[in-house]
Amino acid sequence: MGIRFSALAIVMLIAACGGDGASSTTVAPTFAVSGYAHAGPVCPVETTPPDPSCEDRPLGGAVVRVLDSDGAVVAEATTAVDGTFTVQLPAGDYTVVAQPVEGLLGTPAAIEITVVVEVSDVDLAYDTGIR
Repeated sequence: MGIRFSALAIVMLIAACGGDGASSTTVAPTFAVSGYAHAGPVCPVETTPPDPSCEDRPLGGAVVRVLDSDGAVVAEATTAVDGTFTVQLPAGDYTVVAQPVEGLLGTPAAIEITVVVEVSDVDLAYDTGIR
């Protein structure tokens, strides 16, 4: 009888607190924000037609930070070997800021994005300094 009573008391407590015991907290949906970091030029002279071996190279290991409208870092990613990165963000306005990479000149300009659906065209072009 004691076990039945305890089980019944637990069921009644759960029902009194909101029914099925599931959390009533809602979580905002997130969307994938992805992009590509690359470095170029890789050849000192451009040719016509362009030499395929002189195309920008993917930049792996670059750190990319995403700032909210208050300037706080809300996400950070490191680019994969193929230069790609992805972060998950809720809807809102953000700034994508590429961090310096040793051996390259400066950083790409910060990119302002508005997330309402998936964003997949963040292009971060680093300068190799080759002229």
